[in-house]
Amino acid sequence: MDCRLGGLLDSARDFLGVGIDRLFPHRIPEARSVTETSIVPAAITTFWNGFLAGHEQPLVIFSNAPFVGRPDSGMRYYDAAHDGKTRILDHYTGVGEVLAVHALDDTFRQLQRRIRVKRGSLFTLDDAKNNDLVFIGSPSENLSLLDIPTTKEFAFQRLHCCSRDGNVEIVNVHPAPGELPTYQASPSNEDLTEDYALIALVKGLEPTYSVLILAGTTTIGTQASVEYVCQQSSLEELLGRMGVSSAKELKPFEAVIRVKVARGVPVETELVALHKH
Repeated sequence: MDCRLGGLLDSARDFLGVGIDRLFPHRIPEARSVTETSIVPAAITTFWNGFLAGHEQPLVIFSNAPFVGRPDSGMRYYDAAHDGKTRILDHYTGVGEVLAVHALDDTFRQLQRRIRVKRGSLFTLDDAKNNDLVFIGSPSENLSLLDIPTTKEFAFQRLHCCSRDGNVEIVNVHPAPGELPTYQASPSNEDLTEDYALIALVKGLEPTYSVLILAGTTTIGTQASVEYVCQQSSLEELLGRMGVSSAKELKPFEAVIRVKVARGVPVETELVALHKH
């Protein structure tokens, strides 16, 4: 074969390969065996097993708080007492939620499964009745959480005082010995160096379905809570604290993690409270 022709064919194959990778970024490279891609840490399969067995893919609901105003002139949270619904902008979400969805998608690809994603403002009660659900974001922004049964041990509450006015805290409804009654992030008038997040597995509207709530008091805490349940080391810590060694032993629970933040990135987490139902 003419060398020039061979070179042209090689270039065409390379170009085609790049094109396919861009069109189908989740495809498995041909050189990687099925066995290699299916090796997932036991802690991850144990924790997520309940979301893998259903006929439908789990539905991930991410927060998109309602705002009024314009990005170029300033936005604020929607206030039902003063704002008309026609002024609502409901297509914004936090950086943490975006990275959280990416982390979940990557974990489910490891498990050879997929997720479906929907923003909170489009969530319906039919969704709640017919799906396993993963909520990303606190009820203060993911308002759809207010429409379904959620947590009993920890609750989100907006503050109305001092430097924390408008901030959100996590209230410990039944503090155990050594636990704090409330968990608060760094005040909004200071650099964010610490946040807290809730991780809660509860039953759905239909008991056959599960609901997982992953929510920080800020968007960075939300990101950290999702990463916590997508990483082997943190899941081993959580399952170990609950005495869970197999998927069938995993029961509803609620937990709070402390998140250390550096330059807007969660860098360390610590399990500070755990209540089993």
